[in-house]
Amino acid sequence: MDPESAADFVLADTHNRLPENLEALAEGADEIWHLGDVCSPSLLLRLENVGPPVTLVRGNSDSNFEWPLVVDLKRKGVRFRLVHIPPARVPENVDVLLHAHTHVPRNERKDGVLYLNPGCVTHPKDGARPSVAKLEIAEDGKIGWRLTMLR
Repeated sequence: MDPESAADFVLADTHNRLPENLEALAEGADEIWHLGDVCSPSLLLRLENVGPPVTLVRGNSDSNFEWPLVVDLKRKGVRFRLVHIPPARVPENVDVLLHAHTHVPRNERKDGVLYLNPGCVTHPKDGARPSVAKLEIAEDGKIGWRLTMLR
């Protein structure tokens, strides 16, 4: 990884189960982004103990109503929106939309917005395997996205 870039470990739809090799998967990450359906708050505690700061959004299976539904972030000049359920319309003032809920990985550009989904740790759908992702943000704002299949 370029020393001037930032890296994020992105996961979603853990539904009470984190990857067994969580620490190794998150190694080198500056931040951890969880896109919802954590379920048990004790899982969040384990995630926070990995080290990098954790940002999460509430999924439809989460009962902690203190967790936000949407988080907007700006990194290296790139505007990110983190949500669990992808919106019906392309959001404004966003460069990258990270979402979950479908349990299927996604890397697609739609009306100028990059939609990314790391897939899910549990219960993948449509022939997908359990997965997580690393997001690299270069100094010039270029995005690198790499899925890691689990098991």
